[in-house]
Order: sequence, then structure tokens, then C-alpha cells
Amino acid sequence: MGSIPELLRSSRTIAVVGLSSKKDRPSYGVTKYMQQAGYRIIPVNPRETEVLGEKAYPSLEAVPEKVDIVNIFRRPEHVPEIVEAAIRTGARSVWMQEGVVNEAAAEKARAAGLAVVMDRCILKEHRKLSFAQRTQRERKGRKANPT
Repeated sequence: MGSIPELLRSSRTIAVVGLSSKKDRPSYGVTKYMQQAGYRIIPVNPRETEVLGEKAYPSLEAVPEKVDIVNIFRRPEHVPEIVEAAIRTGARSVWMQEGVVNEAAAEKARAAGLAVVMDRCILKEHRKLSFAQRTQRERKGRKANPT
């Protein structure tokens, strides 16, 4: 992966580890936004059966399809096992949300060929990308239709 915008543009499926059905949790709001932005969401939480209208899976290994981004909403001490599962299942990348930092796990993921984003909010990064794309379209529109 060359950049966060490139990762977001080239991805379609996001497995969200730690996604909760509790609407007041950051994982719920962030994931709902990404779902509304057109991404396929796969909840990964052994305590859930369904979140945001999608079947939940107890682990990454139980997910029956390929995943582009493994978005991690768990404490840093849980990240190494999630990264191991992401590597085993052939995920393209791991994304550790704001406040989630585990350098050793990030290095292991990179060594296995996965793209890594750490301590960043996927919703905020997507909004930046969307704003940049909208601004670029508006500039092109003004050039095509000068007043």
C-alpha cells in the first residue's frame, strides 16, 4: 500500500474486530458510517450474532470471504492475536483505530506483506478522502464550465 487514500479506494470489504451492537460505542458509529459509504462490513465479535444488519462471526478465521481491511477496535494487548489471524486468513491490511498502538504487531503484519495503519480513525480518514475527491471534482467542473 502506498497511502491511506489508496488503501481506502482499493478496498471493498472491512472486517471489524470488536464491533459492538451498542449504538453509543465508537465501533458502532464508525462502522455504520463506513457501511453507508458503500463498504461491505463484516462484524467480528464472539458476543454478537448480528450488527448493522450483517451476520457477526466469532473470529476472523470464521469469516467465509476475503477481507481487504481488518479494522481493530480492541485494546493494544489484543492486537498481536488479531494480526496473526489477519495474516493466516490472507487479509490485505490491518487498521488499528485511534488509541490502538502495537508496534511489534504492526511490524509483524508489514513483514507478512500487509499494509498497516495505526492510531488513525478510518472514518476521519475516509472523510478527508471524500472531501479531497469532492473538491477535485468541483475544480474540474469550474474548468470545464468557466463563467
